[in-house]
Amino acid sequence: MQALTGGSQGAPPGDPENDPVAAAREIALRRLSVRARSRKELTQDLKSRDVPADAAAEVLDRFAEVGLINDAAFAQEWVESRGRRSGAARLRQELRLKGVAEEDIADAIAGRGDLADLTNARELATRKAATMKGLDRVVRQRRLTALLARRGYSSAVIRRVIGEVLQAETPDDDG
Repeated sequence: MQALTGGSQGAPPGDPENDPVAAAREIALRRLSVRARSRKELTQDLKSRDVPADAAAEVLDRFAEVGLINDAAFAQEWVESRGRRSGAARLRQELRLKGVAEEDIADAIAGRGDLADLTNARELATRKAATMKGLDRVVRQRRLTALLARRGYSSAVIRRVIGEVLQAETPDDDG
C-alpha cells in the first residue's frame, strides 16, 4: 500500500489528495451514489480524473467483489427503467456503449418479454397519432414510422403497429 500512496510520508492513510486508491474510491462512490454505472463508465470517469490505471483497477475490482459494480444487474436496471420508452435495438445500443457484455445485454432484454416492444410501440404510436388527426394519412404514417425507428423499434414491429394504428382510424381522419 505504501507504494500506492505517491504522496508525502506524513499524510494520513486514505487521504484522497495523496492516495490514488482513496481518490479512486471516493470518485467511484460519488458516481455510484447518483445511479448504478457499468464498469466501463466508472473506468472512463476515473481516467478522465487522471486516476492511475492500477489504482482504478484495484478499486473497481474490489467494488465488483462486494457487488457495488455488477454489469448484469446494471443492464437489467437499465432495461427496466428505459424499456417503456425505447425498443430493444436502442436499449442494446445504449448498453453496448456503456461497455456491458453482449451476454448480459441479451439476458436483460430477453427478460422484458416478447410482447414488450409491440405493446410499448403501440401505446406510443396511438398517443402520437391522436395529435396528428388533421394531417394526411401518408404524412402520419411517415412521421409515426420515423418516431418509432428513432426509439429503436424493429421494422417488423413498426410495420405492424403503424398498420394497426392507422387501420383503427376512421376514413374521416384521412385529412
